[in-house]
Amino acid sequence: MDLKNSVEVSASGLRAQSLRMRVIAENLANADSVATTPGGQPYRRKVASFESEVDRATGAEGVRVRGIEADQSAFQRVYQPGNPAADAAGYVLKPNVNSLVESADMKAAQRAYEANLSAIEAAKGLTMRTIDLLK
Repeated sequence: MDLKNSVEVSASGLRAQSLRMRVIAENLANADSVATTPGGQPYRRKVASFESEVDRATGAEGVRVRGIEADQSAFQRVYQPGNPAADAAGYVLKPNVNSLVESADMKAAQRAYEANLSAIEAAKGLTMRTIDLLK
């Protein structure tokens, strides 16, 4: 694999991890939101999924976003009869967002982003060394 392909692969990883971090940030921002109507549905956690993609022109394998799906896990029910979003029994549905899980996912996405950035920097350094040798 040449240096251009390695940069393209890492760049696709940067785009994927950037999207993943945006989705996680949205989840964290809505972790405490509830429905606006009594007995309504609160915010549902979102998860980004990826798949490998082969560039037919270069043969390099990168990452492509498959989609952003809603997590179908159950909502948490909390007894709060005075809450305007409570149902007839006094229960409020809370989002299925676990802040601890989201924080761990954010850290993993951040590390993956940094690893791809380091790979691009290494390719850049190799290119500069090659140019210096050719002088």
